[in-house]
Amino acid sequence: MEAIITFVGFLGAGKTTLLKFLIDRFSDEGWEPFLILNDYENAHMDAQQFVEQIRSKNIKALTGSCICCSGIAELRNTVNRIPKREKGITLIEANGTSDACSLNEFLGVGLNDRFSPPIQISVVDVKNWQKRGEHNELESNQIQVSSLLVLTHLEHTTKKRQASVINEIKKLNPMAKIIFMNDIDISLLPALLPATQTVQEMDHQKAHWSSCSVDLPMLPNSQCIHAICNALPKSILRVKGCAQIKGESAYTYFERNPDGSVHIRPFNGIPITGTKVLIIGPGSNPEILKKTIDTSLNTSAQSEEDNLESNKKSIKI
Repeated sequence: MEAIITFVGFLGAGKTTLLKFLIDRFSDEGWEPFLILNDYENAHMDAQQFVEQIRSKNIKALTGSCICCSGIAELRNTVNRIPKREKGITLIEANGTSDACSLNEFLGVGLNDRFSPPIQISVVDVKNWQKRGEHNELESNQIQVSSLLVLTHLEHTTKKRQASVINEIKKLNPMAKIIFMNDIDISLLPALLPATQTVQEMDHQKAHWSSCSVDLPMLPNSQCIHAICNALPKSILRVKGCAQIKGESAYTYFERNPDGSVHIRPFNGIPITGTKVLIIGPGSNPEILKKTIDTSLNTSAQSEEDNLESNKKSIKI
């Protein structure tokens, strides 16, 4: 039977990084993964980041509907249509605000007999665990029905902090295995059993936030990316996008994590949806996003103009 593994975890916890790590290792061992990605606005942007690891026909992006409720039927149908492979495994990345308990409860209903009961892996951001304020309940809920808890973002954390987080998550899910990402043995993952423990009830609506995306014009420089990310309010918990920077042929991927850190890296290929920026979190709306982009562009243009004028004066002197 083919194993189905869903990956849950709060926004920015490191689900995509973990998936890339595992896909390389599964492929090295002769497995043929099928990857399903779910996001609020533009899952295709994330999907393109895997094209160098998996054939495009083995990647499916589900955008818009949340797979823990309104999108569960689409997810189930997508899984049932996956071609049978000699050594197949299906990996599903849920969006960062999914109600993991609901997802685990509903996904296994109506799947083809060739699939094993789905198991769940939670990605736990040690650095920011339970520092989400009003969203702490959602983060803790996401680990309760997982068979394996993978600890990430260990850099800049103390042994004391790591021990404290491990102690807390053991209380929430005493039956799950806890492991660091680099210590994962992929041969054990398909053999994991679904979690059976009783979970704490959570208002399902707490897993649903607003989101939006808008087209992103060509940016004058990478500093403009930082300006956009830093200008958006803290209530926006996730910012990510793909930009084209003036004078550069390659595209640039960027993201702002809930802790405010901004990360920029090259984008694989040309974005099929064009250059965009999307935001997730309470208060997300296109007006805020467009205003932030316009302000950042104007500030950047004024800065370049000031620098040019300053250079002219220096040359005259």
